[in-house]
Amino acid sequence: MSDTTVPISRREFCGACMASCATLATFVTACGGSPTGPSASARDLSVIQGQFANARVRVTTAGTPLANVGGAARVESSAGLFLVSRTSDTTFTVIDGVCTHEGCTITGTTTTEYVCPCHGSRYNLTGQVQQGPAKANLRQYASTFADGVVSIAV
Repeated sequence: MSDTTVPISRREFCGACMASCATLATFVTACGGSPTGPSASARDLSVIQGQFANARVRVTTAGTPLANVGGAARVESSAGLFLVSRTSDTTFTVIDGVCTHEGCTITGTTTTEYVCPCHGSRYNLTGQVQQGPAKANLRQYASTFADGVVSIAV
């Protein structure tokens, strides 16, 4: 062995690191993905625009997934992001649409949970953490329903 070292350039070093990371990512994917990654069983939530006025966000349900019991959607408005699910003919559950782990927008759903795409946190339809890394529940909002419009108090 030689006692001499050959310096490498920063570009060569970074290239080697990137190649190593790509190889590692291939192995992790082949083994089923990150233990905190979102499940492939989640589907994307439909996005509905809500209208904000007088401390309320209003959402028309006709023609949306919220028209039917069991439907769910992400409501976007100038007052924030909300996850809305229809629990009966006249009631809805409304929770914050931003993951409490690192602030990612929650975009996925199963029939019983909302799924964060960033690290796989799962919340039930009332916003309680079902699987981390998130530790804090999502905030719930009061809502009313009349004449085909959900009104969320913010």
